[in-house]
Amino acid sequence: MYKNLQWKILAIVVVTALSIWAFTPPSRKVKLGLDLKGGVHLVLQVKTDDALKVETETAAEQLREALKTANVPYKDGPGTLTSFTIEGIPSANDPQFRALADEQVSTSFDRRQSGPGIYDFTMKPATVNRTRVDAVAQAQQTIERRVNELGVSEPTVQSYGSAGDQIVVQLPGVTDVAEAKKVIQNTARLEMRLVEAGPAPDQTTLLQPSAGQVPPGQEVMSGIGGDRANPITDWYLVRAVPAVTGNDLRNARSVVDEFGLPAVGFTLKSEGARKFGNVTSANVGRTLAIVLDGKVRSAPRIESAIMQTEARITGSFTQEEVAELSMILRSGALPASLTYLEERAVGPTLGEDSIRAGVRASIGGLILVTLFMLGYYRLAGFNALISMTLNLVILLGFMAYLGAAMTLPGIAGFILTIGMGVDSNVLIFERIREELATKKSARQAVAAGFDRVFVTIVDTHVASLIAAAFLFQFGTGPIRGFATTLFFGLLANVFTAVFVSRTVFEFVLSRKPAGEARLSV
Repeated sequence: MYKNLQWKILAIVVVTALSIWAFTPPSRKVKLGLDLKGGVHLVLQVKTDDALKVETETAAEQLREALKTANVPYKDGPGTLTSFTIEGIPSANDPQFRALADEQVSTSFDRRQSGPGIYDFTMKPATVNRTRVDAVAQAQQTIERRVNELGVSEPTVQSYGSAGDQIVVQLPGVTDVAEAKKVIQNTARLEMRLVEAGPAPDQTTLLQPSAGQVPPGQEVMSGIGGDRANPITDWYLVRAVPAVTGNDLRNARSVVDEFGLPAVGFTLKSEGARKFGNVTSANVGRTLAIVLDGKVRSAPRIESAIMQTEARITGSFTQEEVAELSMILRSGALPASLTYLEERAVGPTLGEDSIRAGVRASIGGLILVTLFMLGYYRLAGFNALISMTLNLVILLGFMAYLGAAMTLPGIAGFILTIGMGVDSNVLIFERIREELATKKSARQAVAAGFDRVFVTIVDTHVASLIAAAFLFQFGTGPIRGFATTLFFGLLANVFTAVFVSRTVFEFVLSRKPAGEARLSV
């Protein structure tokens, strides 16, 4: 008997059993893509102008805050989407102003003096392009995290269109379209800002100490006051520059407050905790507003320096609102607003027809190939049938175990896998025929045939694997579905063509005496 033949057979049985277990039952274990299961197809446009506006306003506020800290007089001038103006700089403070401007905004904005004490700051073209690209990339990542939180199997979230500011989202199996759109588009921008005045019952009362004008570097925000049964609207005057933002969050989760009511607990990153500790230690006795999407949710008093990383948001929340808000905060805030350019529902009927047609094509192809192999290679054709069948079983087990979705192009990958299996078996069988023609024994011909064709099979499969990897990396949804099936099919084919097929030959030959061993190829 061949050496280690029992262990080889055991390995094949174990791999086959694990593969069958991985996709059984197929209706529950095999995930289907949008084209087979149905779902929602959305095309969104990222309003990158919003990101430019935020970048400009943030830079302007940082410079104003630095000027105020250094006691440099200034006035706000006109601004645009990518520019702002600082006026009224005394000539005596001009060197100090230039130094502060270089320190705060020189990396992203060009400075130009348009008059005595008047400076215009314009965003650099490279910064404009980078901000737009980053806004789309961040929006794509944020949407993908939110979609994953929804529990959608194999969603597709990727850039779309030639303009570079569109994102396509495909959600297989999603039925509540309105809820999905709400979660995707919600901004959930969390900020912590120092309160300069308030709460007040209306804006007139709030701005009365400042003669009805909003002081530079400050902003008016509304909030919810009163108790939970009778909420009222309060008004706050807060710092324009937040002390801590949602970007400083590490995690968010549903908790309960001291009254046993739903609240949102969050954990800050180390840098966020440091900033939180600095602002609370420098402002003991003042009020810190916790702002969510431009609304003051709560405004606790800073009793002492807070160096811990844990905090929470309380307010008039329901349990459902807390769960949704926690999920959105965990996924991060969108850098810009979104608009829906296309919304299309895909029904499952087309998918069912495609699955039936794909299964019929696969079985039909397998039968025709088997008949050809039996007619041309005689009994060795059964070896090819076993090898190709196990190839498909292992491929399906791979897909189910790793959670990869089966798509219509993926079915085409299954059929291509049959072709790859035939190609590998033809190479092996022809090589064995050549060895038999040199008057070698059956055992010697099988060993030499597999050994000499092994490098060729590995070489062709490695080249195909590289092509599949590139298709997956740079292709769109359907192309990636095809690449996924092709990739796992190639791996399975190397195992079945080289290991399984050789083991079958060795098992058949081991059942015959050495002098009587014959091979029908």
